[in-house]
Amino acid sequence: MKRPGVKRLMVFSGSANVELAEEVAKLLNVELGGVERSTFSNGEIYIRYTESVRGADCFVIQSHSDPINHNIMEQLIMIDALKRASAKRITAVMPFYGYARQDKKGRPREPISAKMMGDLFMSAGADRIAAVDLHTGQIQGFIDAPFDSLTAMPLFEDYITSRLDGPITFVSPDSGGVKRATTFARHVDAEVAFVYKRRRSDVRNEIAAEWVVGEVEGRHCVIVDDMIDTAGTVIASAELLVKRGALSVVVLATHGILAGPAVERLSKAPFAEIIITNTLPVTKEAMTLPNLTVLSIAPLLAGTIDAIFSDRSVSELFKGENT
Repeated sequence: MKRPGVKRLMVFSGSANVELAEEVAKLLNVELGGVERSTFSNGEIYIRYTESVRGADCFVIQSHSDPINHNIMEQLIMIDALKRASAKRITAVMPFYGYARQDKKGRPREPISAKMMGDLFMSAGADRIAAVDLHTGQIQGFIDAPFDSLTAMPLFEDYITSRLDGPITFVSPDSGGVKRATTFARHVDAEVAFVYKRRRSDVRNEIAAEWVVGEVEGRHCVIVDDMIDTAGTVIASAELLVKRGALSVVVLATHGILAGPAVERLSKAPFAEIIITNTLPVTKEAMTLPNLTVLSIAPLLAGTIDAIFSDRSVSELFKGENT
């Protein structure tokens, strides 16, 4: 029996990345909440909670992975069901925030889909959003509600410093990611470089690396990015770094989308190691890569959920780097 006013934590998982949600729940010492889900013959999603959520502080974990539109819609419906069942507070936990790359208009008559995403979740009934390594920080400003922008940097920092011995340069694969590379370099006393690239406006996911700015010769180069999609960007950067005399090339990316030809391309790329997290489920094909390392984001998600539930600082978990 629960007395009125006593806070109750409930964690629920969408169907996209149940293993991650189970790991988070285990670290929080709770069981995942019961959810009945099915799909109608026309593809519509049905959700029903199998236990009372009235007055509870609810967290809905869902990775926006393939099929991305189905998984986003599932999380929206889960949030709507919680709102209508009188949950006290609802936090949408998105290890990977879908449509984040569409954060501005690059050409006439384009949408800003990242803004629309925030509107959808607020309309569904979310009181708060937590996401890991957004494509751009400006997405937080798209919604008028608390937005916890988390980062996998502590995981990567600890791992890299235990693996590499010698001079390190953190490399951004484009000029837009220099701030991210600089943040890593500041924590481990390393150099910073970036690759100038030219991206075709008429073809998606196709780039050409032109030149590198910064000190890379005779150094361990660590490419830092928020995601690896088709892998064209990081591979072009790695090949250029090798030509410029890099001692070794490693890539860190929070979100391993690894779509289309990514796995085949990465198998032939000059990487000493490819390091991602499990914000997205890793396919069996990707796991065949001998130099792939997958770090678990679960401890950071669990710590964040516990801090939100307990009304404690989230920033302390991320050394103040969650912007």
